[in-house]
Amino acid sequence: MLKEGDAAPYFKALDQNGKSIELNDFSNKKLILYFYPKDDTPGCTKEACNLRDNYSDLVKDNFEVVGVSADDSKKHIKFINKYNLPFSLIADTDKTLIEAYGCWGLKKFMGREYEGIHRKTFVIQNQKILKIFEKVKTTDHYQQILDALN
Repeated sequence: MLKEGDAAPYFKALDQNGKSIELNDFSNKKLILYFYPKDDTPGCTKEACNLRDNYSDLVKDNFEVVGVSADDSKKHIKFINKYNLPFSLIADTDKTLIEAYGCWGLKKFMGREYEGIHRKTFVIQNQKILKIFEKVKTTDHYQQILDALN
């Protein structure tokens, strides 16, 4: 189980365009690495759009945003185009990154239990985890992140 202050698990993965993204690409920035269950679903869309709407302020404050789900690159491209998302989405179809960050496990919905992706956000700086959000406020995630880091 990852904790704040731990070294962030190294990753090298492909975004929606097949471009390689790795943890070291963000050494001079604060990386918001957010994990979400599925493209174009209500909660995931609210979270992505909240980060999109505040993206220019995040960039000014030296943040970068990368989303991760198990959806493939085609679904990511549709999601990005539909909502005009300005950041990359990693297509973690084999769940390597999702599992490395402890975001895969048992979930409950309407009395049913199943395995799935837990919505979590990690703020990483210099390969260290500054903050972990286990309970993400999808409609106001930007403010939740700012409040926790100030």
